[in-house]
Amino acid sequence: MTKLSVNINKIALLRNARGGNLPDVVKAAMDCERFGAHGITVHPRPDERHIRYSDVRAIKLVLTTEFNIEGYPIPKFLDLVLEVKPAQVTLVPDPPDALTSNAGWDTIKNESFLREVVTELKNHGIRTSIFIETDARMIENAAKIGTNRIELYTERYAASYLMDAPKAIQPYVEAAQVALKCELGINAGHDLNLQNLKFFTQNIPGLLEVSIGHALICDALYYGLENTIQMYLRCLQPS
Repeated sequence: MTKLSVNINKIALLRNARGGNLPDVVKAAMDCERFGAHGITVHPRPDERHIRYSDVRAIKLVLTTEFNIEGYPIPKFLDLVLEVKPAQVTLVPDPPDALTSNAGWDTIKNESFLREVVTELKNHGIRTSIFIETDARMIENAAKIGTNRIELYTERYAASYLMDAPKAIQPYVEAAQVALKCELGINAGHDLNLQNLKFFTQNIPGLLEVSIGHALICDALYYGLENTIQMYLRCLQPS
């Protein structure tokens, strides 16, 4: 079964809007685990506008499932993940002031930089994943860099799903086939939701993990967090 990692950035954003510790981000991470999530994802940014570096340290102390930390590998970020040592670090190419991740890495242009980062993380026993689009050349070069996995950036799939699902999924099927040929693990994330997740999961060979935050937390406002996580898990069940 494809694993579900719940991104809790939006819970931290809600807390920060009012100050104090409501909702409690650490408790939310523990609850997501208790409700069936296979892991927790956070994406700390330098301005700490949602997840704070202190949250990352606190969450690591209580998690029993996998911890995935996303981010652009500036020195401050690398110091944090080398201290915390999560199961996985997902490298994303967004600049510090970006609203959200909106593109995959150019693994050719950034080959030497990414290889240096990936090597350091792997030397500390941390699994690495590179946030990437469906270009076969970029995937093949990610394998040359030495990353363990890629995370397919699924915004284009989500944007086109309702208009033509088979057409929307095809580039991702082909990208997954390239990744498997290169012996890369496959993760996916960005704009996956209750409408489009099952079709994606059923059609992508070798899909190991999806990271979902914004849509899942929005659904939880209506359905409740426990019920929502169960709904997403059902989407990931093999047919």
